[in-house]
Amino acid sequence: YRLASIEEADFAEGAFDVVISSLALHYVADYEGMVRRVSRWLRPGGDFVFSAEHPVFTAQGPQQWHRGADGRIAHFPVDRYFEEGARRAVFLGQEMTKHHRTLETYARALLENGFALTGLAEPRPSEAMLRDDPGMADELRRPMMLILSAKKL
Repeated sequence: YRLASIEEADFAEGAFDVVISSLALHYVADYEGMVRRVSRWLRPGGDFVFSAEHPVFTAQGPQQWHRGADGRIAHFPVDRYFEEGARRAVFLGQEMTKHHRTLETYARALLENGFALTGLAEPRPSEAMLRDDPGMADELRRPMMLILSAKKL
C-alpha cells in the first residue's frame, strides 16, 4: 500500500493486471488524465473497474431531493447536466467539491485511451433492501451510482 492522493499516485508501465476504484473518481478534477495514467499502469488485457456517483446525481450540485410544501419528496432535480465541472455538495455533514461529468465523458475517455468498455451498471436497491427499509424505495427514483468496467486493448 502507498499513502498518496490519487492525483499524485504513479506506478511503472504495465505494473498491474487490474485497477479498481470505488467511489473516488468524482472527486478527481482531471478524470481524463487519470484514465490515461491507469491505461499506462495496466498491462495489455488488464481490467479497469470503477464506481462513481452517477452523473444524474452529481449534475445539480447540492444532491438534495426537492420537497413539496408538505415536506414530502417531490422529485430529484437534474440541472446543468451538460455543464461539466466542480459542484459544491454536502456529504455526511461536510461540504466538499465533487466533479460532475456526463456519462458520455466517462465512456469516451476510456475508449479514447486504449480501453474497450466491458460493462456498465446503474445499481439499485435489492428486493431485500426495499423490503427491510421502506425509505429505500425513493432510491428507485433516480440513479445514485455508476459502475464501469473496461479492458485495456
